[in-house]
Amino acid sequence: MEKQPVAVVQAGSRLFDTPATLDEMGRHCREASQVGARLIVFPEAYIGGYPKGLDFGARVGSRTAAGRNDFLRYQQSAIEVPGPEVRQMSKFAKTAHAWLVVGVIERDRSTLYCSALFFDPDGNLAGKHRKLMPTASERLIWGVGDGSTLPVLETAIGKLAAAICWENYMPALRMAMYSQGVSLWCAPTVDDRDMWQSSMRHIAYEGRCFVLSACQYLRRDACPADYDCIQGNKPDTELIKGGSVIMSPMGEILAGPVYGKEAVLCAELDLDDVTRGKFDLDVAGHYARPDVFQLIVDTRARSGVAYDATSTSSTSATERQ
Repeated sequence: MEKQPVAVVQAGSRLFDTPATLDEMGRHCREASQVGARLIVFPEAYIGGYPKGLDFGARVGSRTAAGRNDFLRYQQSAIEVPGPEVRQMSKFAKTAHAWLVVGVIERDRSTLYCSALFFDPDGNLAGKHRKLMPTASERLIWGVGDGSTLPVLETAIGKLAAAICWENYMPALRMAMYSQGVSLWCAPTVDDRDMWQSSMRHIAYEGRCFVLSACQYLRRDACPADYDCIQGNKPDTELIKGGSVIMSPMGEILAGPVYGKEAVLCAELDLDDVTRGKFDLDVAGHYARPDVFQLIVDTRARSGVAYDATSTSSTSATERQ
């Protein structure tokens, strides 16, 4: 199979300034397209921002007015799907002639979701994944996804999916993705710890898939002056230090990891390596034991309110007779 050029973008949001972040995204897409990338992956919460170090004024049993205003500003930086920002990203994909996977903060009425959007090379919004399980304090500001947004997309360069940050630590989610034959595993994240590299290598080797992990690189000077984060206010303070990487299906590093700066990582992928890898380990196929283990995935959309047109609270005319 012909090798497929791909790119991972390590960049930070212009926090609370979504138009400026979109401008930067366009520049990064142009840079990646210059190397012919057919897939470009951006970090978690790239559009809308990851407010690292904020506590939103929350303590057990109390919230502050200042924290509510922080959430208001964060909510105003989020985007609706579909919406004008989505249309702008669609243009980036079409101009680059590439698949785009980008982490966004999605606003649905008054609830925010940490989501990944998929755009095809024609600029169509081809899919959306909402993070199933926000981690720790993220649960205060983000809602949870459901099984209706777990797409594995068939593309000309392989089967494409995304798991966001610590979703990669959910064995059942990984198995659900593996069972659909994912070959291009995108991992948008803000986890810049050394342990993350071990996790990405494990997933590549376990799933016999290519792993493309895009992490933000964010400094204090990319945030507003009144951004009261716990890490401090020195302009060059690194809030998120990067660590983006591209791995092969045998757990080999193809590009990265890069720390301490913005970067566009590139690699050429031989998708036949996925099949070569599954010769001796296909965890959803010949290496599974369905006689012992079974995973059930509920793909229904869940809502707090459901309207049933077939039910009625009044007594029918027949019952009254």
